[in-house]
Amino acid sequence: MISIRKPFIATLAAAVLATPLLAETRVTYKSAKTGSSYYQMGVQIAEAMKAGTEGSIIVTVEESQGSVQNVMEVRARGGDYVFTSPPALIGLAQGGTAMFDGKGDPAFDEIRALFPIPSLTMHFVMSDASGITDFTAMENKTILLGKGSFGAREGEKYLGLFGLDGKIKIADVELSGAVPALKNGQIDGFVTAGSWPAPNVIEAAASTGVTVLSLTDEQIAVTKRARLVIPAGTYAGQDTDIVTTSLPVAAFTTTKMDDDTAYELTRTFWEGKSDMGAGAAWWNGVDPALLANVTTRFHPGAQRYYAEAGIELADAQK
Repeated sequence: MISIRKPFIATLAAAVLATPLLAETRVTYKSAKTGSSYYQMGVQIAEAMKAGTEGSIIVTVEESQGSVQNVMEVRARGGDYVFTSPPALIGLAQGGTAMFDGKGDPAFDEIRALFPIPSLTMHFVMSDASGITDFTAMENKTILLGKGSFGAREGEKYLGLFGLDGKIKIADVELSGAVPALKNGQIDGFVTAGSWPAPNVIEAAASTGVTVLSLTDEQIAVTKRARLVIPAGTYAGQDTDIVTTSLPVAAFTTTKMDDDTAYELTRTFWEGKSDMGAGAAWWNGVDPALLANVTTRFHPGAQRYYAEAGIELADAQK
């Protein structure tokens, strides 16, 4: 029988106690369907969190069917849940209105914001061959709106608001087929919504030549959406700024998340944003000015970061 002396045991115990424990926090990030730009953003955020915290925060990206589902899942999720949504949707959930009518829950009142992500940006993309340079020239042309998406619904709404309802031909083609349909002349243009620069618009501009329409200030006012400017040079052949509309999107959690985790998530996002932008240009359109679009209160941990960074939040956001 081997005898272990007490001094050795004491020394071993002291060494164990002196060794720092490597804490690992796991977070679930729920955003959009696999293959979408917003799912790709989630993957980039997960990579940035791992690198920026040296592995102390591990983010698992989870597929979602949409923002309404993301918000509804707050009721059953814990403090490790982060999700994306337009800020306006949070207000509807907390007020129990629209798609949340009869589905209100006290958990919705505990939703708190962390940071903005690229906005859903409207693109009205017309082929150079169509000769369309403004909305009035779209009459009697064939336009692809897609089906069931935010961009399709928003595009249809805008056409009605701008007096084009019933005056254009709507192509029965899925949005995934927009670029080939534009190239072979099946359609004169298509409508898409997503972060900018949008991959399908990049492809269309490079392969076919397109004009992305700008909206006037009056048109933007009637849409009741946020004004957004896509800088000149974003797409091939684009010599001037594109003025369009957007639906702001942000990352949220709830008060169940501890302050330190919310702080680290927020800090790491902003400090890693330039590196993410080097790999995907859509991050370059995100800056602190987008915080003004978030009407929900920010998590106390996120507020701590913004205070340290000298970024002012409105009283209603605290």
